[in-house]
Amino acid sequence: MSDRRRFLQTAACLPLLAHPWTANALSTKRPMRVREIWSSGEMLPVMGLGTADTFNVAPSDAAAMAPLAQVLGTLLDSGGTLIDTAPSYGQAEAVTGALLARAPDPRPRVFLATKIGTEGHESAMRQIQNSQRALKSDKLDLIQVHNLIDTRNQLALLRELKQQGLTRYIGITHYTDYAHDELTDLVEREKPDFLQVNLSVGARNAEKRLLPACLANGVAVLINRPFQDGALFRGVKGRALPDLAAEIGCGSWAQLFLKFIISHPAVTAVIPATSKPANMADNILAGFGPLPNPAQRERIAALLD
Repeated sequence: MSDRRRFLQTAACLPLLAHPWTANALSTKRPMRVREIWSSGEMLPVMGLGTADTFNVAPSDAAAMAPLAQVLGTLLDSGGTLIDTAPSYGQAEAVTGALLARAPDPRPRVFLATKIGTEGHESAMRQIQNSQRALKSDKLDLIQVHNLIDTRNQLALLRELKQQGLTRYIGITHYTDYAHDELTDLVEREKPDFLQVNLSVGARNAEKRLLPACLANGVAVLINRPFQDGALFRGVKGRALPDLAAEIGCGSWAQLFLKFIISHPAVTAVIPATSKPANMADNILAGFGPLPNPAQRERIAALLD
């Protein structure tokens, strides 16, 4: 990486680091907020990292890998552990594995989540074995059935693999509202360890039936698409942060949107994806400090009306 590029990336983080709550939050003296994984009692930090699109670069491309190393380093240095990836994310698994191989003693500190997105046990096992090689880890923390592909058969396989110790947890994923009814039925019938689903200030359908079902059945919840692929930022472009942000320790719209999600009692962790170190440094702060109460959550939602 050139000196100029390194300077620009560092400079991008300086406005964030100037805020007193940022310095306090990133201090090791203040741990990140955690939530319980209901099926085990294990605690998981609420801020994780998604890798869709953003980590799809060539592992041999040093210029592309450098900011991703900073992104991952910010997560780990701040007390985050969860990294979510998938075979369908191009080179994301290989990039994640390569970056973790460079980090000092990363594996005990990392919660690795990946997915299977294929039909049939043989094809699924090939995907899992490829994921193990790419992530450089024989044991995975969470394997999820991706986007409801051959769900019942693959859940049966994942239960076998969990008993064998290849994975510690199993789950189901999707990313659109139209799948929520089917996901609710699966949560109530199958009771997986995890569900991964979309939720944001502007897309709250999961709050109707799906998240209450997860709470009732002891299913941990990971949230994807927290910014609706950037639509939320476009909706508030040019607007100053509301006074409410200061009430809950938010220094950016991203933190406000993320704290809205984390404050839902069913949510275990949120996994925004980014390739930009400054965005990661900003996002991670949502894992610290006060959360909005129910009335404040509705005030946040009203900002987009």
